[in-house]
Amino acid sequence: MKTEFVILEIKNLCVNYGAIQALKDINLYINSGEVVTLIGANGAGKTTTLRAISKIVNSKSGNIIYHGHNITRRQPHEIVKLGIAHSPEGRRVLARQTIYDNLLLGAFIHSNQTQIKADIKRQFELFPRLAERRNQLAGTLSGGEQQMLAIARALMSRPKLLLLDEPSLGLAPAIVKEIFMIIENLRETGVTILLVEQNANLALKIADRGYVLEAGSITLSGAASELITDERVRKAYLG
Repeated sequence: MKTEFVILEIKNLCVNYGAIQALKDINLYINSGEVVTLIGANGAGKTTTLRAISKIVNSKSGNIIYHGHNITRRQPHEIVKLGIAHSPEGRRVLARQTIYDNLLLGAFIHSNQTQIKADIKRQFELFPRLAERRNQLAGTLSGGEQQMLAIARALMSRPKLLLLDEPSLGLAPAIVKEIFMIIENLRETGVTILLVEQNANLALKIADRGYVLEAGSITLSGAASELITDERVRKAYLG
């Protein structure tokens, strides 16, 4: 039987962009092995939450606890070394580099070449489409293929916690279905996932728990199975 423990806890987190308060006393936690989703309208603070965890943006106050250690003041490269990887909104692949080189760059914290090659092989097994195009420039890939590469690159650091920001954005329904199957497969391998997703219906179907963000504050939280039937959530986000 799997023992659950809190892998990440955010306590009273506040983030400002200049005079604008983007996050207001955010509190959430993620258990090991869970898929937890953040849902909310554009500008609600979902992406900012992920960026604060990975230290792309600095917090004004509050604490981020990972495996019992306060990582609030750590640097971005240290966050990756600790076991947190971020697949950002917009994919951000290196367009003039090949798929293979993008994956190598994802393994920058590791030095064991045998292990890196094994990790690349593992990504190609998970994403066969990337294997077929391994020497193709990332900028020439379709949107769905770039999203697969962004996730695969994040996995090259062998994370315990994967931050996924809008993996379905701009993709055709068939590709979205494929991406979400991959997310489910990742959960089965033991990767814990914090998912930001515009398609709240899909996100809640795959998640264990969810948090609703509105104007930088958490207004609702609970089991995904409960949120998906909540009248407030249905009216605001499920159509």
